[in-house]
Amino acid sequence: MNKKLFVLLLLMAWSMGYSQSMRSDSLLKVLRSELKDQSQYDQEKEKRMGELRLALRNANGAGFDKQFDLCSKLFEEYRSYKFDSAFVYARKLIALAKGFQQKEDLIRSTIMLGSILLNSGLYKEAFEVIQKIDTAGLTNALKSDFLVLRARLNGGIGEYDNDAFFSAGYYRQADKDFKLADSLSPPGDFEQTINMAFLPDSVKRKNLTPDFFYHLITRRPMPAHNLAMVATRLSFAFTGEDRLFFIILGAINDIRSSTKETLAIFLLGQELFKMNQTNDAFAFMQEADRNAVFYGTRNRALQIESMLPLISAKLVDEKQHQKDKLLIGFLTFLIVAIILFFLLVIYRKQILRIKTSEGMIREKNKELERVNDKLWESSKIKEELIGLFFKTCSSYIEMLDTIKREIQHYIKLGKYNEVQQLLKDLHIDKEKGSLYKMLDSIFLTMFPNFITSFNALLNEEDQIWPKSGETLNATVRIFALMRLGITENEAIAKVLDYSVSTIYTYKARIKSRALIPANDFERKIMEIEFIDKPGIG
Repeated sequence: MNKKLFVLLLLMAWSMGYSQSMRSDSLLKVLRSELKDQSQYDQEKEKRMGELRLALRNANGAGFDKQFDLCSKLFEEYRSYKFDSAFVYARKLIALAKGFQQKEDLIRSTIMLGSILLNSGLYKEAFEVIQKIDTAGLTNALKSDFLVLRARLNGGIGEYDNDAFFSAGYYRQADKDFKLADSLSPPGDFEQTINMAFLPDSVKRKNLTPDFFYHLITRRPMPAHNLAMVATRLSFAFTGEDRLFFIILGAINDIRSSTKETLAIFLLGQELFKMNQTNDAFAFMQEADRNAVFYGTRNRALQIESMLPLISAKLVDEKQHQKDKLLIGFLTFLIVAIILFFLLVIYRKQILRIKTSEGMIREKNKELERVNDKLWESSKIKEELIGLFFKTCSSYIEMLDTIKREIQHYIKLGKYNEVQQLLKDLHIDKEKGSLYKMLDSIFLTMFPNFITSFNALLNEEDQIWPKSGETLNATVRIFALMRLGITENEAIAKVLDYSVSTIYTYKARIKSRALIPANDFERKIMEIEFIDKPGIG
C-alpha cells in the first residue's frame, strides 16, 4: 500500500469520526499489508547500497571529499539496517579522516561509530569510543551530538540495569547531558512543538491532542525513517489507544525505510500483550526478534527473549480455553436436542391418546404407524449419532489430557520450543476432516441411496457426485444434516464450521437448480428413505 493510500485511509477515519480503537485497527491492517511487502522495500534498499558500493570502488584513489561522501552515504544506509556493515563503514570513515588529517570529520565519524555500538547494545565499547574524543575546541553542533550520544548511552545502560539504585545515577547523567546539549544547539520550532507533547496535562494546551501531533508529523515532508522515529517518540507521551496508534505508525514507516534496528515493532508487541491481543502480540514480537537478529541488536534480542515465553504461554492458555468452550457448546447443543426430541415424542403420544372416535382411531392408527416408523428411524439415527458422539468425545478428551500433561511437563522443564512444536503438530483441519468422514460413513450406512435420490432432484448437468476418495462433499453434507433433522442454518453452520451466510448460499444455489419448486425441495429431501425400515423385506 503506497503512502497516498495510507494517508487517505487515515483521513477518512478522522472525517467519519472513528473511535481511537477503530483507527488503530485500520492502521494494524496497513501494517500487516506492509509486512507482506517488506522484501520489496529491502530489495530496493539493497539495490541502492549496491550502487553506492560500486561507486566507492570506482572512487578508489579519488580525493577525500568524494570517498568520504560515499562512505557516509553507505553508513547512513546501513546504520539502521545491519550493524556489521555499518561498523565497517564507520571505521572506513575514521580511517579516511585520520589519513587526510581531518579532525572535525574524525570526531564526527567517531560519534557515528559510538551511536551504532549503542544501538547494538555494546555499551562498554561505546563508552570506550566516546572517552577517546577530545571535546576541546569542538563546534557547538559537534559537541551537542557528542552530549546527545553520551546521554543516550547513559539512558540505555540505566534501562538495561533496571536497578533502583544504579539506574538513577545513569538517568541523572543522561538528563544533565540532554539539557547541556539543548543549551548548545537549541531545538527548532518543530522539535520544540514535539517536546510539548511531554508537558504535564495541567500545563499542556487543550489543542495539543494526538490528532494535532499526527497532522503535524504527517504533513511535514520527511523521510520514512525520520517519521518512524518521531512517531515512536510521541508514543511515550500518550497512553492507551493513542500510544498504540503512534507505535503502529512508527512500525509502518520502519518497514518502509527498511529499518531493522527498530524499537516500534517491539513496543507494539508489548502493548498488544498488555491489551490481551495475544495472537498479534506474538506475531509482532517474532518479527521484532527477526529484526534484532538481522541487525545484531544484542540488548533488544535479550528483551525479546524474555517476553516471547510469556506471550507463548498465554497463547497456549487461550487456545485451550477456546477448545474447552467449543466442547462445552457441542455438549450443550446435543443435550438440548435430545430433550427437545423427547418432548416432541411425549407431545405426539398425548395427542394420540385424546382421540376417542373409532374413525379417528383408525386414522390415528395409521398416523401412529407412520410416527412409529419415524421414531424407529430417529431412534436408529440417535443410536448411531450418540455412539459417534461418545466415541469422538472420548478420543478427544484422551488427546486433550495427553496434550495437557505434555505441555505441563515441558513448561516445568522450560522447554517452550517443544510446546510450540507440540502445538504445531495439532492438525485441527485433519481432525475435523476425519470427524466429517466418520459422520459421512455412518450417514451413508443409514441412507445408502441418499446421493442418488438427491441428484435425482437436479438437472443432469447440475448433479453433484462425490469425487474419488470422497464420501460426501460440502454441499451434499449440508442436506445430509437436514435429513438427520438438523434444519436450522445456525445449527448446520456450527456443525460444519461455516458461516450462516455460507450455508444459506449453498442451499439457495441448489434449490435454484432443482427440477421441483424450491419450496418443495427440502420436503423431498426429508422423504428420502431410511435403510431397513420395520416391515420392509
